[in-house]
Amino acid sequence: MLRFLQRRNQSSAFQSFGNSKGLVASTQWDLMEKLEKAHPKRQVIAFIFMMVLVQVCSEPTTQYSILEETESGSFVAHLAKDLGLGARELAARSARVVSDDYKQRLLLDPETGDLLLREKVDREEVCSTVDPCVLHFQVTLEKPVQYFQGELLIQDINDHAPEFPEGEMLLNIPENSQPGTLLPLNLAQDLDVGRNGLQQYTVSPNSHFHVLTRNNSEGKKYPELVQDRALDREEQAELSLTLTALDGGSPPRSGTALVRILIMDINDNAPEFVNSPYEVQVLESSLPDSPVLTVYARDADAGNFGRVSYGFFQASDEIQRTFSINKVTGEIQLKKELDFEKIKFYHVKIEATDGGGLSGKGLVIVEVLDVNDNAPELTISSLTSSVPENAPETIISIFRVGDRDSGENAKVVCSIPENLPFILKSTFKNFYTLVTESPLDRESRAEYNITIMVSDLGTPRLTTQHTITVQVSDVNDNAPAFTRTSYTMFVRENNSPALHIGTISATDSDSGSNAHITYSLLLPHDPELPLSSLISINADNGQLFALRALDYEALQVFEFHVGATDRGSPALSSQALVRVVVLDDNDNAPFVLYPMQNASAPCTELLPRAAEPGYLVTKVVAVDRDSGQNAWLSFQLLKATEPGLFSVWAHNGEVRTTRLLSERDAPKHRLLLLVKDNGEPPRSASVTLHVLLVDGFSQPYLSLPEVAPDRTQEVEDALTVYLVIALASVSSLFLLSVVLFVGVKLCRRAREPSLGGCSVPEELFPGHMVDVSGTGTLSHNYQYEVCLTGDSGIGEFKFLKPMIPNLLVQDAGRELNENLHCRDSFVFS
Repeated sequence: MLRFLQRRNQSSAFQSFGNSKGLVASTQWDLMEKLEKAHPKRQVIAFIFMMVLVQVCSEPTTQYSILEETESGSFVAHLAKDLGLGARELAARSARVVSDDYKQRLLLDPETGDLLLREKVDREEVCSTVDPCVLHFQVTLEKPVQYFQGELLIQDINDHAPEFPEGEMLLNIPENSQPGTLLPLNLAQDLDVGRNGLQQYTVSPNSHFHVLTRNNSEGKKYPELVQDRALDREEQAELSLTLTALDGGSPPRSGTALVRILIMDINDNAPEFVNSPYEVQVLESSLPDSPVLTVYARDADAGNFGRVSYGFFQASDEIQRTFSINKVTGEIQLKKELDFEKIKFYHVKIEATDGGGLSGKGLVIVEVLDVNDNAPELTISSLTSSVPENAPETIISIFRVGDRDSGENAKVVCSIPENLPFILKSTFKNFYTLVTESPLDRESRAEYNITIMVSDLGTPRLTTQHTITVQVSDVNDNAPAFTRTSYTMFVRENNSPALHIGTISATDSDSGSNAHITYSLLLPHDPELPLSSLISINADNGQLFALRALDYEALQVFEFHVGATDRGSPALSSQALVRVVVLDDNDNAPFVLYPMQNASAPCTELLPRAAEPGYLVTKVVAVDRDSGQNAWLSFQLLKATEPGLFSVWAHNGEVRTTRLLSERDAPKHRLLLLVKDNGEPPRSASVTLHVLLVDGFSQPYLSLPEVAPDRTQEVEDALTVYLVIALASVSSLFLLSVVLFVGVKLCRRAREPSLGGCSVPEELFPGHMVDVSGTGTLSHNYQYEVCLTGDSGIGEFKFLKPMIPNLLVQDAGRELNENLHCRDSFVFS
């Protein structure tokens, strides 16, 4: 129980020491020593008094302790638990650990909330000889900003052995020295502290001296030889002793030095310093080899016993590295530059020794004066390099500023440029928070370079600058915009599938995925338009393709809408109108409506021999499904039995006689006509006309052979024979025609009683011109009614309107109905 109380009291004393309550710590340690010797009841009373004193004087800080030389990454404490926070809350609030010595010796595990060592800690490097060794740190939290004080006690381990500055010490002792004379010796240095530090000195066994362990004014232990009996130089002029320094570690470490004692003749006056202690002030900016001061000691002896030499006495390694002294003149000089921020005062012990070996001690107090030689320091605790646009007040960075100087030289002023939408807020001590003053707009400015300027108030002023780059991350606040509200694209019919017909383009002022545009086809307003089978769009670049061949005759123009959608969240979109115009191509040849070329029997035109020049024999009627100049038709007579007898009008297809007929003209003529359009390349169709010459419309129809013999030979040599044959043939044909005509009429009336003698010649059109699947050249069948009239005995074709009116020329059809007649019977008057 007593040990537990002692440990608790020691912890409380350490807390008070970490908060600069040195007097309270000293009182506690004194109470500890008294507790071990006091009565049990008094121990309890003293313990209660000490606990009350600790609670009154201590500050609300968190204390931890570790052993020095602990490996990096070692566990120190569960900080999240001690702060009453969860590990996830520490990570969410961007917890940071900042040490007061400007070195990050600690780190915080954001996942577990454990406080860990960043690197191996050497107590002697951190605190030198200061005991206890306390490392102060702060824990900063964001959202909201909070700060917690913490202290880490670095406990010493026995990792250093005591060392003497010199391996051999020389003492000159007069032979008249009396027993009990005290001879101080140079102390040994042990970098460890507490129990692991230097505890005692021992000397090798001898009959003249023993050693005592003393404490000097600084609390350091030094050896002091005590003379046990009188010396006799004639008996023994020199003694050699081994001085051992022991620490209190477990196991203990030790260091040794050889003490040589020379027994001198009598010198009864020791040197004395005139102005001891000396006090001097030195600027920390003083250069090496600069003089500090000159000390002087007097000796009343004369001769060699009165000659004085100067040196340091019990000087630490730091003093020996910093100062040097001239043994003859006593001038003290600097050996290296001073640093006010590390050491502010030096206590230099000096020694003056005369020629007889007597010495006098003195003290020089050197005060280091601060100069403004340290620029302000800026330590970033938290930094956010990317800030979303349109966000309200956002913390960009939390940082700490400081200056290693003191006084006015340590006061700092922090600022940023005024033309930026950011402000600085002072939060805690020297901590600042950089926040946005207003929402940012990435489209107007995507990056900010913020220069934080920290200046001290020293003379001359020193300034530190630190630049923070802040990227403004994009928010999907801009919809895609098309370069045009509507697009018109032209494509020729009969195009190849997957033909690229045009490209639409849209831009988005956002960036990243918010600016990545995807194109799509929108549902057409006309539900009958098969848009998905006509057009496709590349979703990445907006290229439009025709999926199949287009037919101008079926579809001249169509419209649809396209959409552009970005990949933001939520996604934004816009749309544009696309109008596709199909251009006509000369892909249809002229089609002859009259005379029909696929009839079972050729149609013969009758021409009276008494016809005048310019008599209209017949009219060729043709159409072209194309449009424009591709549908402009021209007619041409290619071949005729009598070349000069007939002519064809090029624009309307009328076949007329060019002269009067004579008896020498052949009775039957065959005309070959060409119908050609005006496309490129032009397409054409041919038609054959049979013209039979008669003396009058009462003359019987003579069936002549297809190939007429030589006309001159027939007329000259066999005219009589032909007349006889003609009369017999006419009679036979007449009878046969009457029988056939009557039979056909009766059969048709029995088969189609309701049609009135009209039939539809559906088989007269070429098969390749008929649209079967709906996707061919023609979208509908062309059908014409053919009626046979029996009122006058003369049969004629009557062409009615087609089922697709826009493909027929109305004038041509009207003239055809009025003027063109195909005789298929003979009538006798």
